[in-house]
Amino acid sequence: MRAVTAPTPGGVDALEVVDRPMPEPAPGEVLIRVTAAGVNRADLLQRQGYYDPPPGATDILGLECSGDIVAVGEGVTDLQIGEHVCALLSGGGYAEYVAVPAGQVAIAPGGVSLVEAGGLMEVAATVWSNVFMIGKLQHGETLLVHGGGSGIGTMAIQLGKAFGARVVVTVGSQEKADFCRDLGADLTINYREQDFVEVMKAQGIKADVILDIIGAKYLAANIAALATAGRLVIIGLQGGIKAEINLGALLTKRAAVMATSLRARPTAEKSAIVSAMVAQVWPLLADGTVRPIIHSTYPLEDVRSAHQELEDSTHTGKVLLTL
Repeated sequence: MRAVTAPTPGGVDALEVVDRPMPEPAPGEVLIRVTAAGVNRADLLQRQGYYDPPPGATDILGLECSGDIVAVGEGVTDLQIGEHVCALLSGGGYAEYVAVPAGQVAIAPGGVSLVEAGGLMEVAATVWSNVFMIGKLQHGETLLVHGGGSGIGTMAIQLGKAFGARVVVTVGSQEKADFCRDLGADLTINYREQDFVEVMKAQGIKADVILDIIGAKYLAANIAALATAGRLVIIGLQGGIKAEINLGALLTKRAAVMATSLRARPTAEKSAIVSAMVAQVWPLLADGTVRPIIHSTYPLEDVRSAHQELEDSTHTGKVLLTL
């Protein structure tokens, strides 16, 4: 089968389409014939040599996919051959076939094409687990999302609004600001031109939950933007890994700082996230309240262009590979 690896870390030229044996589903797994796979920043980091797969995981890139089940392993009873599904992966999505634990697979939601579903699981699981399960966002609270135009950002805006929150986002261009407002964001802040803490302060806004992809560079500012009993959830380190923290400011606000990742979690934890997410988010997709935002699609052979687009941050929403 065709698959994409990056045998030598580097730029987009490090990506290679290779021939690999078709995997077989182990007990508790299903085999999916891939229709589409989402491209995520974690894939860029893996290609660059900064984010190795978890022990035992394939070196084929790709953390999410959609497609049809073509085989089921021993013990799988709730998924059937021929069903249209999407899956959360530890790796292997950039390939014609992938084997995945059944608990990390969901029937593709109604109202969403199978191609669109290829970019759904990673963003929906990330937002649901971090904003709602860990951050415990409540109706009437304020959610601050950094990178509002990203795949995660566009999903966070929609889910935040669907569950009754006020949503503030930072973006890097006027075009992305306009898109995020159309998607439901209450306040958009261009981080290239404005200080998000000052803008929020001027409008009397504090964040109950912050979903942060930047890390060290924004740590002090994020704490300043938090409301009393606020929750800062860090899921990315685009702005560095080390920063000083003012514990006095954190103590005064009785606030919490949490850092999480999804890929390396045990299968049982991922399965619990997928189950909760499907129960809460899939009905919103089926009735059109929430929709996947797809910026562009590329054939698997053009994976380098897909990575370059994500690296240039010219996208709004998801970039997909199709097979």
